[in-house]
Formats: sequence, C-alpha cells, structure tokens
Amino acid sequence: MTIKVQVTSVIQKVVNGQSEFEAEGSVVSELIEDIENKYPGFLQQIANESGELHRFVNVYVNDEDIRFINGKDTPLNSGDVVAFLPALSGGL
Repeated sequence: MTIKVQVTSVIQKVVNGQSEFEAEGSVVSELIEDIENKYPGFLQQIANESGELHRFVNVYVNDEDIRFINGKDTPLNSGDVVAFLPALSGGL
C-alpha cells in the first residue's frame, strides 16, 4: 500500500533532497525496508547497526507516536502519513 513519507532536512540528504515522497509497506518496518531499498543510507540515519531506531528519532503515523502503538510493527493503511523526525538539540 502506498504511504506518504515526510522527513526533515537532516534526512533529506539521503532521499534526493525531498521532504515528502511515497513508499510501500503494510507495517512501519516494511516501509523502512522499502525506503532503504529506494534510498540507500536512509536506515543509517534513523537506526543503529542492529536495526533498532535511534532513541532520538521519533516516528509518527498520522500524528501518533509509534512508541505508543506497536513500534515498528505498527500497521499502515494506504494513504497514511508517516513522519520521521530526528530530535534536535541545542543550547549553551
């Protein structure tokens, strides 16, 4: 099923500069795999070597944080919007 994917500028460098694009998957993990196949290097931006999402990367399905649903097993439906948002930090 076709999913709309949104990414921030930090990730855009590995997805040909796009802020939005479409990918396929019935759960978040399949979506991530499809994105990695289309844009090698995507996974490295959001996960560690074992494939676990970095703790500073938030993933939302239709504005719902997947950590409070089923994590990477969160189901997706055609037309859903999935946003990958690395946390930013700053200060003194």
